[in-house]
Amino acid sequence: MRLAPTQSRLALAAILSLAAASSWTSGAAAQEPRPREPLIRVSGEGEASVVPDMAVVSLSVVRNGETADAALSANSAAMKEVLAALKAEGIADRDIQTSNFSIYPQYRHTEPKDGVVEPPKIIGYEVSNGVSLKIRDLDKLGGIIDKSVKLGVNQGGQIEFTNDNPKDAMKDARKAAVAEALDKAKTLTEAAGVKLGRVIEISENTARPPQPMMRMAMAKDMAAESVPVAAGENTYRVTVNVTFQLDQ
Repeated sequence: MRLAPTQSRLALAAILSLAAASSWTSGAAAQEPRPREPLIRVSGEGEASVVPDMAVVSLSVVRNGETADAALSANSAAMKEVLAALKAEGIADRDIQTSNFSIYPQYRHTEPKDGVVEPPKIIGYEVSNGVSLKIRDLDKLGGIIDKSVKLGVNQGGQIEFTNDNPKDAMKDARKAAVAEALDKAKTLTEAAGVKLGRVIEISENTARPPQPMMRMAMAKDMAAESVPVAAGENTYRVTVNVTFQLDQ
């Protein structure tokens, strides 16, 4: 049966209206936000202390001369003696590294005369040669510093106590941090009357341990006996952030 033109237009309009309503319903359903998964986020901190087994020492030889060449020659001669003595103490080549080298002109400034300022004049040169040492036998630390000073070291003296391999200490600190985070989560969920679920995410922040340091101004007339040093302990700290699921 054929429809009249007016009936055809009405039927088409009804079909389009139904299609639009269906599309709007589907779009509204798609845009409806999904319910959030119940979660709890906590942090925990753990630490572990260990006695240092290594020291990093910075020493410098500074020499002056009327010319750059004279200052360099004096500096090099003194540094050669220092390096030879360090190696004689059993310090390996891999634990000795030049850390800084510089040549600076030294100036003499004169007072202005009759309003005239004369430019500064170079009166000599200063050469500084620094060396960084890893001393793995801490019993030798004081003696090595003393011997270095006697042989020509006259600047530096920064000591940083550290550990060659803090892997075990870091492992203990991580375990303690996770245990603290888990204890926090259990306390919070028990107080709230909900159940603690599985772990969703764990992240870690590692704090470098504060380094015990000793600084001293070195001079050729230091006491003959070994320099007294105290290594103390290094404390390694780890913070973890843990996200747990909450069971309904």
